[in-house]
Amino acid sequence: MSFSRRTFLATSGVALALGSAHRVLAADAVDTAFTPRELGNPNAPIVVEEWFSLTCIHCAHFAENTFPEVKKNLIDTGKIRYVFHDFPTDQTAVAAAMVARTLPPERYVAFCTSLLTNLDRWAYRQDGKQEEELKKMAAFAGMPAETFDKAIANQKLMQFILNGQNDAQDKYHIDSTPTFRFNNKVQVSSALTYDDFLSNMKKAA
Repeated sequence: MSFSRRTFLATSGVALALGSAHRVLAADAVDTAFTPRELGNPNAPIVVEEWFSLTCIHCAHFAENTFPEVKKNLIDTGKIRYVFHDFPTDQTAVAAAMVARTLPPERYVAFCTSLLTNLDRWAYRQDGKQEEELKKMAAFAGMPAETFDKAIANQKLMQFILNGQNDAQDKYHIDSTPTFRFNNKVQVSSALTYDDFLSNMKKAA
C-alpha cells in the first residue's frame, strides 16, 4: 500500500479521528509498549525487518500466505531474527498499532495476524464502526475495555509510532507497505512469496 506522510499528517492532524478525542489520556504507557517486537534467535546470521500497516491488503496477503512458512522454516529454526516495525498508512492503522503494542509482547504477533487476516471484519467496514470492532478483537485477545480506551488515547505511544515511521521514511525512503530489509543490504517493497523471500535472504547473506 502506497503512503504519503504529508497527506497522512494533513488529514489526521497527527491525532486519532476514531471518536477518541473526548477520552482522558493515559498517564503513562506500559513500558513494554515501547520495546522492539521481534521473533527468533537474537544471534541469527540474518536479520529481516518488516515495515507494515495493519490496514494494508498487501501486508495481509503476506501475513496469511507467506509468513507462516517463514516462521516455521526460518524463525523457529534459528536461521533468522525477524523484526516488526509499525508503518501505519491511515488513522485506523495508527489506532490498531497502538492497541497491538499495548498488549503483552507475547500476544503481539498473533493479534496483528488476526487483524490482518480479518480486514473486512473491522478495518474496511462501511458503517463507521472500526473502533468498536477493533475493541471487540482486542477483548478477544485479553485486553480489558478500560485498557483499550487508554491505549488509543495514549498520545505518547502514538508519537512513538509516528516517530519510528518518520525515521524509516527519512533513512530508508520507505513509502509503501510491506517493505522488507535483509541484513541492511537488500530492501524490497512487495508482498513476497516464500520463494522470493528466500531469494532475497540469499542475496543478503
